[in-house]
Amino acid sequence: MMSYTRQALYPCNPGTERGRSTKLSAANVKGSDKIIYANGRSVIVLDLRNPASSTSFTGHAKETTVARFSPSGFYCASADVSGVVKIWDTIKEDQSVASEYKVISGRINDLAWDADSERIIAAGDGKEKFGHAFMRSTGTSTGEITGHSKVINAVSIRPKRPYRAVTAGDDGLINFHQGPPFKYVRTIREHTKFVQDVKFSPDGEYFLSVGSDSKIVLHNGENGAKIADFTGSPHKGSIMACSWSSGSDNFITSSMDNTIKLWDAGSEKHLTTWSLDKGVPNQQVGNVWVNQSVIVSLSMGGDLNVIDVREGNLNLTRVIQAPQKSVSSAALGLSATFFAGSADGRVFQYDTASESGSTGVCGESHTSLVSAMTASAGGKVYSVGFDDKLREVEVSSGFTPASFSLAGQPKSLAATADGTIFVSQVDNSGKSKVQAVRNNQAVCTLQPTYKAISVAASGNTVVVGGEDDNKIHGYRWDGQTSKLTETVVFESINTRGQITTIALSADGGHVAAGDSVGKIVLFTAKGEKLTEKWTHHAGRITSLSFNPESTHLASTSLDSHVYVYSIASPFSKYVHVRGAAPMGGSVVFWFANVKGGERGTGRVASSGADGCVRVWKVTLP
Repeated sequence: MMSYTRQALYPCNPGTERGRSTKLSAANVKGSDKIIYANGRSVIVLDLRNPASSTSFTGHAKETTVARFSPSGFYCASADVSGVVKIWDTIKEDQSVASEYKVISGRINDLAWDADSERIIAAGDGKEKFGHAFMRSTGTSTGEITGHSKVINAVSIRPKRPYRAVTAGDDGLINFHQGPPFKYVRTIREHTKFVQDVKFSPDGEYFLSVGSDSKIVLHNGENGAKIADFTGSPHKGSIMACSWSSGSDNFITSSMDNTIKLWDAGSEKHLTTWSLDKGVPNQQVGNVWVNQSVIVSLSMGGDLNVIDVREGNLNLTRVIQAPQKSVSSAALGLSATFFAGSADGRVFQYDTASESGSTGVCGESHTSLVSAMTASAGGKVYSVGFDDKLREVEVSSGFTPASFSLAGQPKSLAATADGTIFVSQVDNSGKSKVQAVRNNQAVCTLQPTYKAISVAASGNTVVVGGEDDNKIHGYRWDGQTSKLTETVVFESINTRGQITTIALSADGGHVAAGDSVGKIVLFTAKGEKLTEKWTHHAGRITSLSFNPESTHLASTSLDSHVYVYSIASPFSKYVHVRGAAPMGGSVVFWFANVKGGERGTGRVASSGADGCVRVWKVTLP
């Protein structure tokens, strides 16, 4: 029996890049609300109905660029910047890789399947060729993709026989191929700038092309002849993506002019426009028609805008917001909520009790990496970032307008029972200090002789980890006189590495320290060393957390794993959650046990470099 199960995966949103179309794809299974996209080295399968039940594929060694479901629904093809295509199983939980091929010598921008789910065309930016057609099962060539002088941005295969394929590139050309085996037939010169996207209609009668010249051109699907230009109510910026309805009668376009437009292919008329606020983050860079009525358009800032075209209104049905970059910190909120801060300075709120997933916290956020977060006893959440600011989040309304400016780069954050916030920080000269802040005012400053790298607190006890002396220093905090009095100095953790993070149990009875080589040392609050045998991690310890009952400790590390240890019997068994934070963990924390919940279990959340938050149900050792 496995000692842990994954209860939820809250995914990251698609990665975006200025001036580049981002490819989204939907499952072709009737009634499915799943879309697939790339971010970092991950491929995310997002469930629009319940984001927490999403999945991720982490089999690529390089940054992923595009992923497409096969028409059969059994496989997914995903590609990366090195020209590798992986075909993997979407049905089984192990997501086993069926085949892997290096098809071109550079970045792959788009993939297309044929209707039989047997042939794939990959296109992008190679040195000797820009595209390659091959068989899914054997990798053998099934024709040639030629005729372009610059990078190919998009490719599409006609979904019925006789098969046709179109490619579109930065040279402003659309090349028409027939096959299999695919061979070049003709060049279509309808665009004056980069062609960003081409799509065959589901019935194969037409294909669309859109580009940076703001033109929308409809072509005959069998011979590539131009049928119409869509000139009514045109876009005022580069059109980055287009997508067809399942009935092949309507299509959508998404543009850098911050609009999404719905068109009727038969009458060649514009039907509806959805406009977003001005600004670069709201430029539209990708889209997909998910099922009969739901469309999703991607904003440059990472938001997934979900629209129900049946409603006939001009408002977005909902907006899915989630990190685009790695999660660097987290804090537990009230009841079933938690917060996560990302490497680009944004903070997101998650509600585990609903199916809404995550939303961005409103108000003025940090401008760079959120380095630490903590929650006070009153329910407020505090965050510090590499913009050297301490900010406060009201759970109901978002960031408060006021912020506290720090004198150095913040490393760690903790809160005592009276609501005082302690920030360990290092200034430009390398000197460290610990500041106590209340109501956005510094009430006490500790300037230690050692380099304070991490701080933890519980009740009126504050503990600080020293990076250079490898010792933990214990203090008593008096909130009325705003005094911090040193009470104990622990013995050195005595390892080859340096202290990177520390944790203090909720009951104030135990302190744990993790170091830069993967070792964890457990002490009593009085400084007595209980064990230094927790050496299972193979990389830098990035986060430690005691459960609310103070009976177990969870840890994560750059080695991507999570371990759960028992405080009462530190030499007995432990739980090893393999790959709990792919590409490296940065955050681990516990949820409070639900009344009437299963005894002997706990819920642990982990996150890190891939921007996803995973929740695990763990059988306590």
